[in-house]
Amino acid sequence: MKRTATPCGGRAKAESLPSAHRRGAGAPQEPVQGAGTVSRNLNNVNLLHFAAFRAVMLTGKVSGAAEIIGKSQPAVSRLLDRLEHDLAVRLFERRKGLVTPTPEAHLLLEDVERAYLALESLRSAGARLSGDPERAVELAVMPTMGTNFMPEVVGRFAALRPAVRVTLNIRMSPAVEEQAAASQIDLGLAERPLRRSGYRSEVFSDAPYVAVVPRGHELEDRAVLTPEDLRHGPFISWTRSVAARTLVDQALQAHGLRSEHLYETSLSVAALELVQRGLGIALIDPFSAARHADGRVRLIPFAPKIPFNVALLLPEHRGKNRAADTMLEVMCAARDDVLARLP
Repeated sequence: MKRTATPCGGRAKAESLPSAHRRGAGAPQEPVQGAGTVSRNLNNVNLLHFAAFRAVMLTGKVSGAAEIIGKSQPAVSRLLDRLEHDLAVRLFERRKGLVTPTPEAHLLLEDVERAYLALESLRSAGARLSGDPERAVELAVMPTMGTNFMPEVVGRFAALRPAVRVTLNIRMSPAVEEQAAASQIDLGLAERPLRRSGYRSEVFSDAPYVAVVPRGHELEDRAVLTPEDLRHGPFISWTRSVAARTLVDQALQAHGLRSEHLYETSLSVAALELVQRGLGIALIDPFSAARHADGRVRLIPFAPKIPFNVALLLPEHRGKNRAADTMLEVMCAARDDVLARLP
């Protein structure tokens, strides 16, 4: 497959898109007694209160939170009570021993998670200052690239720089953008279109999605599949949360076809598994196709081409790191090798 990505090492552009609106449409517009309200008693709140709150939100149970932070269940309950009192907002509904987060709790969790990311960034910065900054590489990568591509990259990198510590954070693309904007990582991979500013970006890959059909299917011997061929599925589509879903629907509508699907999923590897089980045909990203396709399926180019848009994110304010430069070189070489395996 011909690669259509911008060469690594090329000039990156400053991302100038507007900042994403962090709050949903239902967020309050007027000051209320909620997660963003400053209370008279905030001097009584410390990190332990927020640690207990975060642990309950992550585990869904007071008992689980107690195990995480090393406190008794009554102690965690007291911490939550104090936090609610001092914030002057109810964070949990308590019924028959169960705790259910309120909408205000979910809003507060967004800010708490950002605070934890900032603390982790400070810890990483301290480690770099106290040690050799060339001995560590921090990465944040969208799930598809993190599970299908980066393990191969890290393996190649380890052969070249075995003493360098690599941290591979698997995040949704908006979270990767957040970490890049906060200069918490050396390199990031996120799906375009990007949603915020504060970092440099370049195209890492825009190689197209690939059609995958099960062996024995009536379309198996086609050289290229088109939207009309998807009628011979069943077609396994993306959920509407996936950016490619809109592009696929537009391609179908341009050919007068209705977008109706028996099966939908949000991950290429899941779609591929469904095809391998003979449940239909699908379009999957090129990295998943190259990594996981086997003798049970055949990969076929799809026209019109629908790009799988992956951006390389580079922080604006992070020191020079030769190990990160080597990692980028390995990423680019591995990308080219992966895409060369495809039809």
